[in-house]
Amino acid sequence: MRVFMLGWEFPPFISGGLGTACYGLTKAMSAIGTDIIFVLPRPVSTPFSTHVRLVSPRPDSTLALPSTEFRLDEFERVTFRTVNAQLSDPYNTAVEYKRQQEQREQARLKLSAAAAGAATPAPAAAPVAAAAKLPVPPAGGKTSEHYGGDLFSEVQRYSALASEIARQENFDVVHAHDWMTFPAGLAVAAMKGVPLVVHVHSTEFDRSGVHVDSRIYDIERRGMHGAMKVIAVSYLTKNQVTHQYGVDQSKVEVVYNAIETNGHGFDEEKYKIHKDEKIVLFLGRITMQKGPEYFLAAAKKVLEVMDNVKFVMAGSGDMTRRTIEMAATMGIGHKVLFTGFLRGADVERVFKMADLYVMPSVSEPFGIAPLEAMSHDVPVIISKQSGVSEVLTHALKVDFWDVNEMANKIIAVLKHPPLASTLRQHGSFEVSRLSWTDAARACVGVYEQARSMMNGKH
Repeated sequence: MRVFMLGWEFPPFISGGLGTACYGLTKAMSAIGTDIIFVLPRPVSTPFSTHVRLVSPRPDSTLALPSTEFRLDEFERVTFRTVNAQLSDPYNTAVEYKRQQEQREQARLKLSAAAAGAATPAPAAAPVAAAAKLPVPPAGGKTSEHYGGDLFSEVQRYSALASEIARQENFDVVHAHDWMTFPAGLAVAAMKGVPLVVHVHSTEFDRSGVHVDSRIYDIERRGMHGAMKVIAVSYLTKNQVTHQYGVDQSKVEVVYNAIETNGHGFDEEKYKIHKDEKIVLFLGRITMQKGPEYFLAAAKKVLEVMDNVKFVMAGSGDMTRRTIEMAATMGIGHKVLFTGFLRGADVERVFKMADLYVMPSVSEPFGIAPLEAMSHDVPVIISKQSGVSEVLTHALKVDFWDVNEMANKIIAVLKHPPLASTLRQHGSFEVSRLSWTDAARACVGVYEQARSMMNGKH
């Protein structure tokens, strides 16, 4: 089977769980014999793209700038640095997108002014996969470090680029990840006469709570109703899709995410080393959806009982500054460390430091981070309002708003080594049973259902 897959994230560019899921899923699908064309609006380093073919519009496309206006190697470098921050984040609001765009434009103007009259040699281009040349801005568009326009015009631009690519390709099904790619999925599926499967990793209700952007909601709803099948990452998400978007439940299939364990296994011996301070880790976007204020409220209660604890908040987001100020106002600023966004080896290091991982999410469609923590032998506390709570038994669960119970569970794990050891040992075994190969086979099964429906056999 040949799949035309649409996404915004892919390693090493990851702003959330979507990129991790796309990487694990495509790698497993390739291993079981599925051909994948992955359309991504930026280049990806060769080590991460060995199992998928990454494509972009032809150089003679009407969507490309003349080479005299924009050198390809320069555009690759710039996009490698700025498009990732601006266009690859499916969690951005339209307001946040505009704010970031204005900041980048101001920075660009300052750099241009500083460099005026000076000839600056261009730095060497970052290594990229040969088949992953990044699409350039439309003719007549503004020449800058980023695509022009607002977030929604960029979504439509991505749709046009994807359609341009699809004209030259043959495939059996279109697989679109999250709302930014839904318009592209609808356009490509209609143009090629193949079924569309949309994959819901997060909804606007998860990201924004009661402050739902009606434009994003409409895009999500059109995508779900226009698709032959909908893949949800949990039953929690499936219920949202059916109740909030009016999608027939028979149309929605649940496929759980997984992780690559990388050979981690439970090692009892290393936990006999006593540390002076315990480390409680929050790793995720610092935004409303992830519940950082509940983490801090629980931290304050823990520190009233235990002093030898540090709380590490690894991540970035629109609530970062507010969260830092909140910690200071609560009088626990000296006990809360903010690392900023981490990736790669830094994530490995912070998990190795942690005695406990806490995910206090207000609304979490799935939640890959607890699986990563467990694969590193870190016990976890997760909110009951998460999809991953459906698949984990050896994790402590709490309502995100119950900071007293959250604090009690944190204290219990930190003060009682046998409890922590049991959670580590059983958790490590439990997470090893979650496989991307199983998820890949489930997705292929959904594709086959969609094709049957398209052919009127189902």
